[in-house]
Amino acid sequence: MQNHQASTLSLLLLRAFYFCALELARPFIRARLWWRTRREPGYGDRIAERYGDVTSMAHLAPLWIHAVSAGETIAAVPLIEGLLIRHPDVPILVTSTTATGSSEVKRRLGDRVLHAFAPYDFEGAVNAYFHRVKPRGLVLIETELWPNLLRAARQTGIPVVLVNGRLSERSAKGYGRIAALTRDMLESFSLIGCQSEAHRERFISLGAPTERVQSLGSVKYDVTLGETLRQEATQLREQYHWQGRPVFIAASTHPGEEAQVLDAWSMVRSQQPEARLLIVPRHPPRADEVCALITSRGLESACQSRLSGAAPEVVVGDVMGSLLMLYGVADAAFVGGSLVPRGGHNPIEPALWGIPFVTGPHTFNFADVMNDFREAGAVAETGNAAELAALMASWLAGEAQGKESGARARALVDRKRGALERTLAALEPLLFGRSVG
Repeated sequence: MQNHQASTLSLLLLRAFYFCALELARPFIRARLWWRTRREPGYGDRIAERYGDVTSMAHLAPLWIHAVSAGETIAAVPLIEGLLIRHPDVPILVTSTTATGSSEVKRRLGDRVLHAFAPYDFEGAVNAYFHRVKPRGLVLIETELWPNLLRAARQTGIPVVLVNGRLSERSAKGYGRIAALTRDMLESFSLIGCQSEAHRERFISLGAPTERVQSLGSVKYDVTLGETLRQEATQLREQYHWQGRPVFIAASTHPGEEAQVLDAWSMVRSQQPEARLLIVPRHPPRADEVCALITSRGLESACQSRLSGAAPEVVVGDVMGSLLMLYGVADAAFVGGSLVPRGGHNPIEPALWGIPFVTGPHTFNFADVMNDFREAGAVAETGNAAELAALMASWLAGEAQGKESGARARALVDRKRGALERTLAALEPLLFGRSVG
């Protein structure tokens, strides 16, 4: 009894603290949104939706799927398309938090789904969203634990599902510091579908009911390369006049990584003057900054969005939603966010194209996926520019080791497919197994 009372008190205190922290942050959240709008105009669109004003979607009773940004949206597309095929009469609302996520929804799903920006986790905004939209169910992608959102969903009695769930050791430790609030959020879920058994165990250790947590695999392995995407990659190579030239892509880079990539490139280009380089910063508004850095190295560069013909030695990718296609332009890749401690980015995307890829040492956001690639001998890892240069030179020269690594990566993706069907099967009884009033 005392333990229960202590847990209840802790939960109430944490809720109160969270409420106060959000209210204190309210003006700063607004200011940050304004600041981001200056750099990324998409953040200025439909701001009222972020505060719960979705009157245009009132009472449509859609299935609500929330995918924060571009990566989660790309991963969710096969799932959403599967649901559209199975249940064409059920409207689907896809929400985003970022402008890049919004662009991906429009680009990949068009008018087949409804779209809005997700509400900030203010209690009033969340409650207004639920009151107006009246969703029949809520599906969250990867790791979206918001106290007011989950509490409101539970109060409405709708099923709440986490799909492609992942929880790194670092994140688990953080959630463990607010144990009572974390347990309360996890108890809101009807199902948590995890990418691996390790993620499943972490969710359970934080208080998720064991019977509601399943290891279903990662739906990111089920992303496919359509013929249109392949044609776009081929056409871009032709447009740039890069046919027959070896191309290296440094993808999803962060500040501090571009300099190391360029250090490595300076070692490679003297040996392979025909080679070309793509640098795609994680955040497209940094493109001009990256171009300035390239210019300071005495290299010619241009932004992807401003090119309509032949390309210089280095192209900076700044078109939102084009990264997966750009991997298809390249012969080898570096996956960013890993030479600096950001946790890395999705290694499955270059593997889909069957090209060899390298990461830095910081890949904790994709620890289980990276272990799969390591065990398959399908990834290289490096910690400095000299090692990166050696890999670049070898792979761009077309040596067998790189081709074999790329082939193993592609074969691993093929073996890992199937999470999508398992996830759809798990969702059916929860989201569609009962009538909706």
